[in-house]
Amino acid sequence: MMTASRLHNYKGTLLFDEPMSKHTSWRIGGTADKFYTPVDIDDLSVFLNELPENDELLFLGLGSNLLVRDKGIRGAVVSLKGCLSEIETLDDSSVRVGAGTSCAKLARYCHRNNLIGGEFFAGIPGLLGGALAMNAGAFGGETWCLVKSVITIDRQGNTYTRTASDYEINYRSVKGHENEWFVSADLQFVLGDGEAAALRVKELLSKRAITQPTGLPSCGSVFKNPENDYAARLIEASGLKGYAIGDAVVSEKHANFIINSNQAKASDVEALIKYVQKIVKNKQAVNLQTEVKIVGELDNE
Repeated sequence: MMTASRLHNYKGTLLFDEPMSKHTSWRIGGTADKFYTPVDIDDLSVFLNELPENDELLFLGLGSNLLVRDKGIRGAVVSLKGCLSEIETLDDSSVRVGAGTSCAKLARYCHRNNLIGGEFFAGIPGLLGGALAMNAGAFGGETWCLVKSVITIDRQGNTYTRTASDYEINYRSVKGHENEWFVSADLQFVLGDGEAAALRVKELLSKRAITQPTGLPSCGSVFKNPENDYAARLIEASGLKGYAIGDAVVSEKHANFIINSNQAKASDVEALIKYVQKIVKNKQAVNLQTEVKIVGELDNE
């Protein structure tokens, strides 16, 4: 553990042996050695600079696209929930958004300020930082289509300004500067009818509630959609709806969701993910790639 003498400059909240099940939408996961919530970017910089170099480091949003293994994380988790959540107007159609801003909050800000193009954020159950890290999308929109530039931070607490051209952006994939984490982004929208945008968001969310198991412990979509196809269709066609390992269950409502039906373990979910991949490969000749990020200590480590 980090000693108190090395932490006298930090201002945020530092917890030890924090259960990650409290911070993931699957309600699953072992403990993190350190769990830190900074108060601002300067405080985050101090914490990162003092963090031992050999500590594993994970930046966390709402835990909605994350599976933490049962043995937990032997290192530090930086939680952006409740911090770095400011939205600053830059001009008539662009804003600077902190990585700790929820995508739902950003969607509301857009239609209240007559900014068009961000409606899809209402369908992303996470923070902007996570959306930037994976090029999250919903309802046909994707995060990086709106990015003008980003500010990142590294393990030493140094910050950098990057543009989209500094990264390789693809479907649910962002590569480049892997040892840096997003702290804010400048986003470009189009001026338009905010009331019409709000109505569109309401319609999309109503449709999602009908077709997806909202309100149940899940991570959202587990697998990426293959090109010109849908993971849910492939899983359903393979006869896997309702299939369970322990209390981890393939949703009957939407086959690309795995539900924690009671007291599922991370090992149950991970085993079910691998089983689904195996069966879909055998029956459909398609290699499903995970959208969810799996982290933490393996059982044999």
